[in-house]
Amino acid sequence: MTSGGEMWLDRDAGPVVRSYALTRGRSRPPGATLGLIDVVAAVSSSAMSTRGLGPEHRRLLDLCRAPAAVADLASEIDLPLGVVRVLLGDLCEHGLVSVVSTTRRSVPQESVLRSVLDGLRAL
Repeated sequence: MTSGGEMWLDRDAGPVVRSYALTRGRSRPPGATLGLIDVVAAVSSSAMSTRGLGPEHRRLLDLCRAPAAVADLASEIDLPLGVVRVLLGDLCEHGLVSVVSTTRRSVPQESVLRSVLDGLRAL
């Protein structure tokens, strides 16, 4: 609300809530940073475990019932990626979601890649 008592409004969307209000001023997720293509899946969504979470947390938890990439979740919930990462970090800390990191896998050995390349050249 402004000093004049009027609400901040977006004509199409309704009341405006700033991103930092959703994350309580945090710009980084607790724990490890989530990659764009890391896959998130809900582990638990019982009423007891979701107590104290905001509506955005609950919406993300609903979206995570089927495994989804972080970028897809941000697109679906229509929030900035940074905000979604912080909210998912909260859910991960509460043990409500599990994250499968796709970016931190081991890199294949050079000898294996050379063998594949040689095999392709032989074709």
